[in-house]
Amino acid sequence: MTLHFNSTQRVRFIFFSGLILFFLFSNFTNAQTYKIKGVVYDSRTKESLIGVPIIVKNNQGRGVASDEKGDYTLTLPKGNYTLQIEYIGYEKKEIEISLSKDMRQEIELKQSAIGLKEIVVSGERADANVSSPQTGVERLEIEKINKLPVLLGERDIIKTIQLTPGVQGAGEGSSGFYVRGGSADQNMILLDNVPLYNASHLMGFFSTFNSDVLRDVTLYKGAMPSPYGERLASVLDVQQRNGDNQDYHVSGGIGLISSKLNVEGPIQKGKSSFLIGARRTYADAMARLSGAKDAQNAYLYFYDLNAKVHFSLSDKDQLSFSGYLGRDKMVLKDAAEINWGNMFGNLKWNRVINSKWNSGTSVFYNQYNYYFGMEIGMDMNGRAKIKDYGVRQEFIFQPNKNSLWKMGLSSTYHDIGPGDYELNAEQNNSLNLLHRYSSENAIYASNEIKLSDKLEIIYGLRLSAFMALGKGEFYNLDEENNVTDSVWYKGGKVVKTYVNLEPRLSAAYKLNKVSSVKAAYARTVQNMHLLTYAAQGTPFDRWTSSSNNIKPQVADQVSIGYFRNFSNNMFEFSVETYYKDMRNQIDYKDNANFQTYNAVETELLYGKGRAYGLELMFKKKLGRLTGWVGYTLSKSEKKIDGINEDKWYNAYQDRTHDLSIVGVYELNRKWTLSAAWVYYTGNAITYPSGKYQINGKDVMYYAERNGYRMPDYHRLDLGATCLLKKTSKFESELAFSLYNAYGRENAYMIRFRTNNDDTSKTSAYQYSLFRFVPSITWNFKF
Repeated sequence: MTLHFNSTQRVRFIFFSGLILFFLFSNFTNAQTYKIKGVVYDSRTKESLIGVPIIVKNNQGRGVASDEKGDYTLTLPKGNYTLQIEYIGYEKKEIEISLSKDMRQEIELKQSAIGLKEIVVSGERADANVSSPQTGVERLEIEKINKLPVLLGERDIIKTIQLTPGVQGAGEGSSGFYVRGGSADQNMILLDNVPLYNASHLMGFFSTFNSDVLRDVTLYKGAMPSPYGERLASVLDVQQRNGDNQDYHVSGGIGLISSKLNVEGPIQKGKSSFLIGARRTYADAMARLSGAKDAQNAYLYFYDLNAKVHFSLSDKDQLSFSGYLGRDKMVLKDAAEINWGNMFGNLKWNRVINSKWNSGTSVFYNQYNYYFGMEIGMDMNGRAKIKDYGVRQEFIFQPNKNSLWKMGLSSTYHDIGPGDYELNAEQNNSLNLLHRYSSENAIYASNEIKLSDKLEIIYGLRLSAFMALGKGEFYNLDEENNVTDSVWYKGGKVVKTYVNLEPRLSAAYKLNKVSSVKAAYARTVQNMHLLTYAAQGTPFDRWTSSSNNIKPQVADQVSIGYFRNFSNNMFEFSVETYYKDMRNQIDYKDNANFQTYNAVETELLYGKGRAYGLELMFKKKLGRLTGWVGYTLSKSEKKIDGINEDKWYNAYQDRTHDLSIVGVYELNRKWTLSAAWVYYTGNAITYPSGKYQINGKDVMYYAERNGYRMPDYHRLDLGATCLLKKTSKFESELAFSLYNAYGRENAYMIRFRTNNDDTSKTSAYQYSLFRFVPSITWNFKF
């Protein structure tokens, strides 16, 4: 009998036949192989370890590395095996396994007693620079950060990431940063998965992060994975450590202007732990004690508090609560006061469902607020606040050793209070700006899959939905951005909804064992926008959200790069190029008023942007001398109707050249030396092109937006760490640093005014912050 099929039937037959063969093959494979799952952790602290290689001995080097949570999964046929674990700073270990069913095997590693000064925990495999399909990612090692020279003795992860290609500091005296041509507000900064709206202290001289309580720091600047979103340029994901659930420890540091203290230990030994870290500056108190006259009526300080408690409820359930509280205060008695700060709490539950499925659930509350008051000539004060309420659910599914799925959803409710102002309170003159409410939601899925020995990809999709909500007054504008009428919406009423698909794709093709080519594409969307005149940003900048008039910012980025390792992964080299197309970019019109105006949309203009560049990195990872050289060649521009005659103009963060050279040298077991040299092209800026007189007064004339440049910036920092004592129960060290070692007076700002001797001329005045800044800090742990 002969069967005859038309074309449609043939397609269906082939498809269903292939599907049946796939399931038959899958069932056959699953019947012959089993999974070994578990977690790798430190035997003393019980802290999970990242990037630990687990090798199947005498099996052609087959193995895996523990992930960012310390988890690992091996898939092997039935049989007897020996797992071999070698990890820097820990004793070598071998485990005999008889595999006849899916099983769980915890791996406990004991710290090596001799030969090591420090234990470096890294969130990546030794050859991840070549093998990982994730592009545009930087993972920072906390121990390496702690060896670099620092400003005023305070170690800072944000200052460290600014030394890597594609990341540029916002300027001296600022903790803001720019990533691949994006503005400072286009970076999502997360602490334990909670967003921070201002990650700086003392107007940017310090960052929010206390490095002593941190576990893992990862920056995504390229095709960020689909679980991340809500910002256009990058995600900085910072995770706090769990406390030691076996023993109590106290650590800290005492410096010239700041000190910190950290305490950790078990709540119930082996099952639960706590970690508390506190910092405070006291430069103003030291100045008053010295008798400085100008300091007697001034207060300038910050404090912050990190806390985390962790419970192992069972072999499958982990529960943790983390929190943060930080505050800055600047007071001049009988004149002015300003203060600002962050506060959040996050509850997270992780559960191992079975050998293939894991679940993570978290809820959080976050608040950022600021206050200012003045008593000079008038009694005036103002305050603003942002509150977030969020929930997140994620599932991790690993069907086999070559495939890893992440799926989840998130939802955040925003309450933005842009400002309440009082002028001469006794006269009851006040202005209360309308709150803006919104709901930001997303559902996502991503798959990291190894298609062959040469090709690995990560593909994913994120569906975001942003809803601008009442209660409040919303405005209709004409073509000139003037208000024509307004509509009042009740609380919870949907004013406008924006839905966006955000595809993500990243791939790595290994040319051989030591080199690869990577390519990536990502679309990102941003609905929270920062409005500021200050190029470097201040704590008092105004945040607003997408509305019926303000559209979400959208960016499409493509990148491609070549990656190469040398000398058994001792050296790394990479070159990566990118192009980013941005839409619905926001800039202010001339003489805009953001702070005390409800219809803020009338002060804004919209258009498009583009950023492109080339990034080079050469890194030495092992040996007594380690460090890197990073270089970025880039361009960032905007084109907005109504600005610069509707032509392309430089974004403020545009910098042609950016170069960093970093070195750390272990002189001996006692001394470690470090140095960092940075150079970059001055920021684009708007200077007056001329001046004219009105009623006898000089008025500056401004033509091209950002048509001039600040002077080029360069600086050398030096550092040294002296290990005073190290035993099993106590260790201490002295950390020395010299910021701006050759005393260059880099420009912080430049101001113009009429020359006193010749009124036909205009003089420029440059202001600088720092020349030589030495510091010394004593760090201890017991």
